Amino acid sequence: MASNVENLAKSLAKIRGEVETLQSQLDIEKEKHGSKMAALNSQLADLSVEERRQKLSIEKLQHSIGKLSENTQKAEESGETLKPILLAALGDYKRHVESGFPFKIEDRVRAITDLERNIANRLIDPNKAVNQAWSLIEDEVRLSKENGIYQQTIALNGERMLVDIAKLGTVLLYFQTKDNQAGMAKRNPEGAWRFETVESTDEAERIKILFDSLKKQIRQGYFELPNPLRK
Repeated sequence: MASNVENLAKSLAKIRGEVETLQSQLDIEKEKHGSKMAALNSQLADLSVEERRQKLSIEKLQHSIGKLSENTQKAEESGETLKPILLAALGDYKRHVESGFPFKIEDRVRAITDLERNIANRLIDPNKAVNQAWSLIEDEVRLSKENGIYQQTIALNGERMLVDIAKLGTVLLYFQTKDNQAGMAKRNPEGAWRFETVESTDEAERIKILFDSLKKQIRQGYFELPNPLRK
């Protein structure tokens, strides 16, 4: 009887020790989970701020061109009077593109420059030019809503190279090179964008999964991706 009681006491002590160990591990995991959730919430807030920034910029352009379009319809002014107003609006639009989201900037700027040149050289009626300017702004709005894979020449590690681009609206942009490097576009504290490769194998794999999904036309669902806005 005494032996059985002693063995039972030892068993209970062992179980109690195991329970305390498991409780400690549980407390540690809870703390890790809380920290991870706090970090994810912070990153989500950063992404929301970036998305609002892009939307606000586009809304300003829409307002500028929309106001110009209204003035065109209402005003009884000559093309020469309208031309400087339109060129000023296109200048604002060009600066928005040059300093904004780094997706095919050269192509987008070229379209604006061609329209500016045609207006300056009187190759297009200013009223028609307003319609073309508005069409360009609509393209900008469409870019902010579309996800897809494209090809683009980027500056990476001091070299210019053609890469595959995965664009998510006008907030996130990831790339893959022909030699299987993966990376993303990141904004520095001054607001300028740059392209950087990811060093983590896990992050490279997440980018690969995104590309594979977009190629399969899977454009909805849960994706865990590297955060370019992370400090």
